[in-house]
Amino acid sequence: MESTQEEMSINETIKVMLVEDHPKYRKVIEMAINAEPSMELVSMFGAAEVALRSVEDTENSDVPDIILLDLNLPGISGLDGIPQFIEAVPSAKIIVLTQSNAEADITIAVQRGASGYLLKSSTVNQIIEGIATVARGGASLDGGVALHVLKMIQNQSRKLEPAITLSTREREILTLLSQGMLKKEIARELDISYGSVATYIRRLYEKLDVQNAPAAIDKAHRIGVFENFDNMPQ
Repeated sequence: MESTQEEMSINETIKVMLVEDHPKYRKVIEMAINAEPSMELVSMFGAAEVALRSVEDTENSDVPDIILLDLNLPGISGLDGIPQFIEAVPSAKIIVLTQSNAEADITIAVQRGASGYLLKSSTVNQIIEGIATVARGGASLDGGVALHVLKMIQNQSRKLEPAITLSTREREILTLLSQGMLKKEIARELDISYGSVATYIRRLYEKLDVQNAPAAIDKAHRIGVFENFDNMPQ
C-alpha cells in the first residue's frame, strides 16, 4: 500500500480488520462498520495468529488500513500481537478495543505502537469516530485512557530532567519565593541577611538553570521539586 494513513483522502474507503473472539460483540462492530459508507470491514478473526497469517499472505489484496485489536485473545494476546502486526503490515494503524482499563495494559499498548485505545464501553459512534481519526493520522483514546497517557508522558518528561538536590535553606527560600515574598521579606522571615538571601537565590537559579523567580517556581513545579520536598535530605 503506497499511501500512508496521513495521506489518506477523505473520500477513500477505510479498510478495517477486526480481531475479536467474542461472536456477539464482533457482530455489533461488523454491523456498525458496514453501516458507515466511508468504511469497509475487509476481514474478521477470532485469534491473532489467524489474522497475522492473513496479513502476511502476499496474495491477499485486502490489506487493512486499521486493525481493531482485542487484548484478551486465545493464543497470542493482543499486547503481544501489536508489534507483530506492525511488522507484518506497517502501513496499518492499530486501535486496541478492549474491556481493560488497567494502566499496565494501556502503557504497554501505547509503548508497543498502538495508535488508539478504546474501551468496549464506548458507543458505536465513538468507535467509528475513533477509526476515522486514526485513519487521518490522529490518535483515538478513551477519556480515562487519555488521562493516564497524559500522566505517563508527564512522568517520563520529569525523569528526563537531571536530578536536582536542594539544601534545606534553598528549599525554604524557594517555598517563600513561591508565596510571592521579596528578598528583604525572606531575610526577615528567616532571620538572615539580605546578602545571604541573594546568594541562596543565585544558587537556586544556577541549579534550576533559570533567570528569575517565576521561571524557578515554574520549573520546580514541572520537575516535581515541590512534591519531593518531604523526601529530600535535611
